[in-house]
Amino acid sequence: EQHPLCKSEINLHAVNEYLTFEYVPTPHTIINGIQKLEPGTYFVWESGKIIQQQSYHTIDFHRTETDFGKAVSRLDELLEDATKLRMISDVPLGVFLSGGLDSSIIAYYAQKLSSAKVKTFSIGFSEKSYDESEYAAAVAKQLGTEHYSKILTAKDTLDLLDGIYKKLDEPFADASLIPTHLLSCFTREQVTVALGGDGSDELLAGYPTFQSERMAGLFSNLPRFVHSSMKGMANLLPTSDKNISFDFKVKQFLRGFEADRKHVSTLWLGAFLPSEKQKLLSGDVQKVLLGATGLEVIDQWLSELPQDTRAFNRLLYTYYRTYLLDDILMKVDRASMYTSLEVRSPFLDYRVGDYISGLPDNFKIKGMTTKYILKKLARGKIPDMIIDRPKKGFGIPLSHWLKHELRGLCEDLLSKESLDSHGFFNHLYVQQLMQEHFAGKANHRKQLWVLMVFQMWWRRRQA
Repeated sequence: EQHPLCKSEINLHAVNEYLTFEYVPTPHTIINGIQKLEPGTYFVWESGKIIQQQSYHTIDFHRTETDFGKAVSRLDELLEDATKLRMISDVPLGVFLSGGLDSSIIAYYAQKLSSAKVKTFSIGFSEKSYDESEYAAAVAKQLGTEHYSKILTAKDTLDLLDGIYKKLDEPFADASLIPTHLLSCFTREQVTVALGGDGSDELLAGYPTFQSERMAGLFSNLPRFVHSSMKGMANLLPTSDKNISFDFKVKQFLRGFEADRKHVSTLWLGAFLPSEKQKLLSGDVQKVLLGATGLEVIDQWLSELPQDTRAFNRLLYTYYRTYLLDDILMKVDRASMYTSLEVRSPFLDYRVGDYISGLPDNFKIKGMTTKYILKKLARGKIPDMIIDRPKKGFGIPLSHWLKHELRGLCEDLLSKESLDSHGFFNHLYVQQLMQEHFAGKANHRKQLWVLMVFQMWWRRRQA
């Protein structure tokens, strides 16, 4: 219910940011005059106003250890103790087990610390490039957990779509919210608390984008005509609907280079480029924005760091303050609490975070090997194939579904009539995106889903 003091006016600058990030970054919200409390802070409220806002914890990148062997041992101790603390519960507890490195190592510690078999949970999809259930089963078998697995169909997923998105208080377009909620529902049938592996990818440079950052410096120094030629060749690659396909990685890598280097990772992870938003946003909206790209919040966060902070740590800090905070943690919190499941992440223990933040860069990513120290720590504890396999995101076959199972919903939500209800977007450009995606000429799944989620949120707001 709307508070009488809330005018509920749309914050167009937040809309601009949402179209880039796929979420509204803290401290902003989609509603004018309302802000989110920043991480590691508290405020004192007195006589109807905030009289004090204070930070109680900040990330410290000062060096904690330079001996690699000692660092592996210390991280092992910290993660085991962080897992032990999060297993304290007077209700049934389990572990999310995706088949990736992060959840597998947490499952290892949980089983090591338990006198009984720990319950582990995974879900998979009939579309093989998105299905990791066989890897989760292999980890469960080696660790000796009591494992539960479920394969989901498109119908299973779509049946829950309306129920998930009508609960969002502002647009959030990371589509992995859907499988995370489905996993939470499946897990909640057995337990009330679950451990997860969130935080590791940001702390330890685990995303493929960190590998791309290693190549970005070389690419940035090439002449502009080479950039254009490579983009032209990339566009000749056939468009695939598979999870993190080769053509998607190549095209997404090349997309980021129209912006300042410090913004490239955000554009790789996000949806619309600044140049694309100039085509998407109506003239009236662009007048309000006055040239804002939606990336200004990155500059704000980076300005908090000491001037001598190394470039790699500045990059990590960007992930901490944006993607981890407002995407990963928001997604898991909403997806789990919608079904009254509590999720705890040992990697987010402040001692673990502080210790890892102070480690040398090459302990985290060595050459092109991401999460280097964690992979060394995990060797012998979990199957080698889990440690050595490439990272896969926890997603759904959205690109394919938009052409088939979700096409009708897409066409309805993004119709001229639907878009004209607010007038923020140019319907001709949106129609072009849809037609190119449906015809297989391009993979616009991110852009279309961002717009569809906004329209679902807008319709509920108007109801």
